[in-house]
Amino acid sequence: MQGTISNPGPRKSLPKLLYTRLLLYLPEFIWAVVGAVWVSDSSVRCESTVINVILGTVIASWVIIVFTIIGVLIVFDPLGGKKTFYLTDGLDRNLESSQSGQLLYNVKNTATRVWEKRIRLMCCCIVQDDDHRVAFTSIAELFRAYFSDTDLVPSDIAAGLILLHQEQDKMESCPKEPEEVLCHSPSSLVADDLDIELENAAHYMLFAAAAYGWPYYIYTNPFTALCKLNGDCGDSPVAVIYEIPFFVALDHKKEAIVVAVRGTLSFEDILTDLSADCEDLTLEDVLENGFVHKGITQAANYIYQKLINDGILNQAFTIAPEYKLVIVGHSLGGGTASVLAIMLRNSFPTLKCYAFSPPGGLLSKTLAEYSKRFIVSIILGKDLVARLSMPNMEDLKRRIVRIVANCNRPKYQILLRGCWYEVFGGDPDNFPTELDGRNDDALTQPLLAEESLMVHRSPSYNALDGESHLNSPPQYPRLYLPGKIIHIVEECSSR
Repeated sequence: MQGTISNPGPRKSLPKLLYTRLLLYLPEFIWAVVGAVWVSDSSVRCESTVINVILGTVIASWVIIVFTIIGVLIVFDPLGGKKTFYLTDGLDRNLESSQSGQLLYNVKNTATRVWEKRIRLMCCCIVQDDDHRVAFTSIAELFRAYFSDTDLVPSDIAAGLILLHQEQDKMESCPKEPEEVLCHSPSSLVADDLDIELENAAHYMLFAAAAYGWPYYIYTNPFTALCKLNGDCGDSPVAVIYEIPFFVALDHKKEAIVVAVRGTLSFEDILTDLSADCEDLTLEDVLENGFVHKGITQAANYIYQKLINDGILNQAFTIAPEYKLVIVGHSLGGGTASVLAIMLRNSFPTLKCYAFSPPGGLLSKTLAEYSKRFIVSIILGKDLVARLSMPNMEDLKRRIVRIVANCNRPKYQILLRGCWYEVFGGDPDNFPTELDGRNDDALTQPLLAEESLMVHRSPSYNALDGESHLNSPPQYPRLYLPGKIIHIVEECSSR
């Protein structure tokens, strides 16, 4: 209970207590086994109240043991102090030595396997084939690279997110007056185009929502959906990684053939989201190709093969040859629809795409500029998905490290007060924050306490600064939202 996140000195004896407590799980496990055997023995003659109490105790013991084992397997870092050794700057400068290089490779490979085992454990309920194993390795590499330069545990990250949320609320409650106000009234032509796009977006959002099928209908009609469906939900598609469900519909009102792509709704979809490496997208007759999100691109390739090679679009245009092609999707479906629209653009020049809250880290700048001709992204308020990208995640990590290093409260106080604030609201706690008594220029350098949480100087410090990119290149290339962006916010939004 003593010390802070960046000052563990007062808690230096705690690891011994934790290991001692871990050893005590062995007799507790034996006792739980004995209790389970005793409860299941039908020859035992005791009062039902006693048996029920013992049964509840045995069940509680097994639940605690199972969750403890799962927590240790997921959270425990078997690398331990090796991480500090293999990522020190001195070793990086001495990589000419083959022995040092081999050691670095071995420990990185071990870290990747640790993350891969964690992902397999969390996805143990799904069937795992070769595609899953490739995805697990790719995601493990991503997580290993992302967390390799920090010494944070999950509770540290939770405390940092709580502090950042409260700091953001404090800044919003006391907004600063802008130094310069630019007044720009859109022309009537632009305003008319915006109204048309908003009307079309509202119309096509119905198709994007329908792609989720009966689960979305039950979600939007929780009290009457089951009675109206009456068991006629249809067969749910088998979840396969990189194979996102979609449907093709004829929209007679807008005279369009609509391809609607479903968003995230399964573990396989989450794996597709997390396959966030960059991949080249090669297109004919497009001079400037660029990078795209790997997992989403593979999902778009799957739908492209279905539409073109299986003749689905040809069949639709045979029925309605004068209709235009419109592609829509929400979240993961919005990102997949955007990449699919880029692939189909040359074959269907009048194509239009409406992406509702697509992932932020989707297209390189050249492709994002190219897609403005035919893609519209609709973002609502502070939607998280549209702001997800690896550079943004690096920036979030930097801010978490900084704010927890600059807070002199114990972690348990941060978590308890933060949970109360998140559930019941109120005024943000006046914890010391990264902005207290410091100017913005001072924030570009790591704090002394912050160095204790960083295994080495992360590229994330350099990726977002205007001048420091000359010293160290960004770890992840910048990817952007597709097309033109319509950001919808409430005029008088309250917390």
